[in-house]
Amino acid sequence: MPFLSDLLFEAQIAAQSLADYVGGPSLRLGVTGLSRSGKTVFLTALIHHLVRAASPTLRDKKNPLPVFRVLAEGRLTGGHLEPQPDDQVPRFAFEDHLAALTGPGGDADARHWPESTRRISELRLRLDFERVRSRGTPRSLTIDIVDYPGEWLLDLPLLGKSFAQWSRETLETAASPARQKISDAWRHFTLAEAPGTAADEDKARRAADLFTAYLRACRTEDFGFSTLPPGRFLMPGDLEGSPALTFAPLAVEEGVTYEPGSFAAMMERRYESYKAHVVRPFFRDHFARLDRQIVLVDALAALNAGPAAVRDLETAMTEVLMAFRTGRRSFLSTLFRPHIDKILFAATKADHLHHESHDRLEAILRHLTARAIMRAEDVGAAIDVIALASVRATREGRVGGRGEKGLDAVIGTPMAGEKIGTEIFDGRAEAAIFPGELPADPKAVFRDSGHVLTPEELDYRFVRFRPPVAVRDSTGAPLPLPHIRLDRALQFLIGDRL
Repeated sequence: MPFLSDLLFEAQIAAQSLADYVGGPSLRLGVTGLSRSGKTVFLTALIHHLVRAASPTLRDKKNPLPVFRVLAEGRLTGGHLEPQPDDQVPRFAFEDHLAALTGPGGDADARHWPESTRRISELRLRLDFERVRSRGTPRSLTIDIVDYPGEWLLDLPLLGKSFAQWSRETLETAASPARQKISDAWRHFTLAEAPGTAADEDKARRAADLFTAYLRACRTEDFGFSTLPPGRFLMPGDLEGSPALTFAPLAVEEGVTYEPGSFAAMMERRYESYKAHVVRPFFRDHFARLDRQIVLVDALAALNAGPAAVRDLETAMTEVLMAFRTGRRSFLSTLFRPHIDKILFAATKADHLHHESHDRLEAILRHLTARAIMRAEDVGAAIDVIALASVRATREGRVGGRGEKGLDAVIGTPMAGEKIGTEIFDGRAEAAIFPGELPADPKAVFRDSGHVLTPEELDYRFVRFRPPVAVRDSTGAPLPLPHIRLDRALQFLIGDRL
């Protein structure tokens, strides 16, 4: 039966791939990121730039995307939002998110970062352009942008893990020095339960509640951990309270079959149900259909939380690549076995740093993803790593002196409640912040002279800033907001198709 189930699963993927192919020139771009990585802001900025790039109101202005060749060469003739392609998938609320960034109703004082999305969404965009060798001949490319939480991506490796293997790995991770304190309550309860005892719904709910509380504590800014599957425990949606989310790891032995009606059999059945009804449909209906992928990473949050969070982020990036069906695209693979042939890892919030640290931020992310990149490059996927800011909330300056005596700083409006030392910002006035310098050697974020660095030794001051005030055209519509390397991301992800 498992063999027949897998055949059916693959047949469904192939059928959907064929349907996508015959629909015309198109590209499915996956956009994901772990919690607070700026995924909603990235998508909003990307769509706004592409829709407005060929607008007549921008023709006499400086090109905001100079590295994006189709625009730099004057071949992009239009960008248009199209009707939602999949009726069962919510539309990405682009207009609402843009209004939040630029100020609802045009009120700049009310501008704020949009709320993070906690479910899958989609948006279709059509770009009209001219080819390099056939200028004057109109062409178009349909881009279906699929936005989904990074936590769902980290669920995909569960498809290859038994309940016993997942339990063992999760308990070992929870017992590590960095997580031991916040996992004590859950581990004490779990390790006290004999797997062979009778199934008990109250105990199952208690175990799931304690396990979820542990996962939630891992994600706070104080710890900043990234590897937290199952992802739906922290964003349950309409599954909240269902048996598919009422389970937790147990101290079970691998290779041992527990009697039906036992506590272990109950938990294992629910774990397998989670995989069957949550993880596999996401893989089949969405992930397996992607052509290109960008993974947004808030490396600065991990740096703020300390070396343990950085090492955990490295593990998460390796798990991410385990999920991808990477490899160069061919005609047959397009039809029957789709592959993601380009993957971009992007360290977000580069505007929180002076530009002299951007290369170092890229180097840190490349070091974090080295094992994952090696695995993907072996099968032919093109991979790049960049530091970007989808919306640049700061500008640069020197403070504390003139010329070389001054310090390189970033200047912007800190969000209300942000704090440096004893100073608490009110969200209205600008401030110059010296964020500190990232180390030239990316390994220094893990250790230094044989000992693990503390956040105090790293001495970073990453402050959250409000969005910049939008510039508007003669009609009152906001112009695309400033960015850092958004054009480089676009060129890598879709430039070859234009």
